[in-house]
Amino acid sequence: MWSDLLALSGLFVVAFGAATILPFQSEIVFIALQLRGDIAIEWIILFASVGNILGSGLNYGLGRVLERYRGRRWFPVSETQLERARAWYQKWGVWTLLFSWAPLGDALTIVAGVMRTNIWLFFLLISIAKTIRYIVVAMITAAAF
Repeated sequence: MWSDLLALSGLFVVAFGAATILPFQSEIVFIALQLRGDIAIEWIILFASVGNILGSGLNYGLGRVLERYRGRRWFPVSETQLERARAWYQKWGVWTLLFSWAPLGDALTIVAGVMRTNIWLFFLLISIAKTIRYIVVAMITAAAF
């Protein structure tokens, strides 16, 4: 039991890190735990999803903090570009959060913070994307092994 909790906690930490700019790969740990076969897949999906969702929340917070520095000479985007991007993002961009599981998806979660996406909508879309990704990984792993 304690070894299972330790393994799931490790998965949580790796999944959290994988959602940030850190070079972590949560799928490797996820698949290894699934193939062990002694922990219910529902627990594996839950710990991986929650860790990954919270890691994306950290990115969102970083984006919010970064946005405070707009207008500074070193800020990478002009005020005009930022407003144009904000208009596009509010119309279409929020739905890109459903692809936050994909490569470069971490950047989307930072952009969501910069663009001040509604926090509830952010977490709803991120939760859907991240959880479905882990369900699909579990299904592919089960089919392959």
